Amino acid sequence: MPNFQRIALLLVLLAVFGSQESLADDRKALVGGRLIDGLLGDPIANSVILIDGDTITAVGTVDTLPVPDGYDVISTEGMSVLPGLWDMHVHLMINGHSDYEHWDKHYIDRFESEIMPASAEQLLLAGVTTARDLGAPLDDSILVKQRIARGDIAGPRLFVSGPFIQHRPYPGTEAFRWGVDGVRDARAKVKKLADAGVDVIKLIDQDEMTFEEAAAVVDEAHKHGLPVVAHSHRPDEIRRGLEIGVDNFEHTGLAAAPGYPDDVMELLYERTATGRVRGGPLYWTPTVEGLWQYDEVIANPEHLDNTCWHRGLKEDTIADIRESIRSPKELLYFDLTPKRKPTLKNKITQLREAGVVLLIGTDSGIPMKFHCQSTWNELDVWVNVMGIPPMEAIRGATYWPAKMMKVGDKWGTVTPGKYADIIAVRGDVLKHINLLQRVDFVMKGGVVYKKDGVPTF
Repeated sequence: MPNFQRIALLLVLLAVFGSQESLADDRKALVGGRLIDGLLGDPIANSVILIDGDTITAVGTVDTLPVPDGYDVISTEGMSVLPGLWDMHVHLMINGHSDYEHWDKHYIDRFESEIMPASAEQLLLAGVTTARDLGAPLDDSILVKQRIARGDIAGPRLFVSGPFIQHRPYPGTEAFRWGVDGVRDARAKVKKLADAGVDVIKLIDQDEMTFEEAAAVVDEAHKHGLPVVAHSHRPDEIRRGLEIGVDNFEHTGLAAAPGYPDDVMELLYERTATGRVRGGPLYWTPTVEGLWQYDEVIANPEHLDNTCWHRGLKEDTIADIRESIRSPKELLYFDLTPKRKPTLKNKITQLREAGVVLLIGTDSGIPMKFHCQSTWNELDVWVNVMGIPPMEAIRGATYWPAKMMKVGDKWGTVTPGKYADIIAVRGDVLKHINLLQRVDFVMKGGVVYKKDGVPTF
């Protein structure tokens, strides 16, 4: 055989065997763990999850689903296995600094290059494989989302709002807060966001707009297939939001009143009673852990020294954040918290009794609330303080967020045909939900980003 034919044959064989090796690398089996799949059934003991590329192809047990040849077997023995977590209210553009005016001025040119990628990386390593980023400059939001989607940087799948829509932006915040002046302007602002590629519209201060302006924001968003999330800090924000068709309320309110007014509760009962007619459930992201745990932070601020929030940030950024939170009890951001905290349990009870669907979201990035810690803290407060059953809390961080964002056919549960977004932690999270503070294994789209508690990138 002539040399050129031998070389050609060798190249063909290398290509064949190389492609087979690549396929084998793409095929993974998670074997042995107790699977909490995000559905309503019992956990699956001694589970087997087969993954081909970025997709789950089969789920069973070691007795019912043998692992085919050519799969990379990853042991999950002794672990709880569950869908990758969602955090439905994060702020990638902030990282726990206490002075927003200083931060917005000095770091806005570093949002896309440093701050937002660092936040995304920290969330992913905390087991958050999907996040909803609610408020940042439009170009930065879209660029970071695209960079993550391409695999240029590590982070959760992002659903972004870009700038807030509100009656009038606070001075110095115009890059990420857009005011509206009339119905035509409201529609134009929403259309600009939609055309740029945002996934959701964030509306605040809707009670300060005219009814026509606020209604135009929601109507235009829905015309573009975008859900609307809105603040619920004031009763009138809730009243107006329900009237104009808001899909998802955020927070539990800024005031110290012990609960929601009776007429607001009646409106909530009416809305949840017509859920399917109105296009689905009414969703609510209460973001309670930051308020609930503030006095504990003052009593024991040691977790502020955890270096997990340093990851991806420059040394001068870290020093600046650290200095800004040196005296936690002096932060004006939390001056009403002692009066707001006692209202939280009652408000959560009211919302659950009204039939809203609660979603895990944290406001992560606000002062002293770091992306590497916020999500598990929210889950812990839901279960161990608010009395929400662990399975309900986990579904509020997996199944329901995917449903709310209308991507439940792709994410939210560990079931065949969905993307392989899976995390695992040693121990029983249904008994000890705070085990999620140490996620041992993180997979997103079939790619392993953390194994045995160690990042793989």
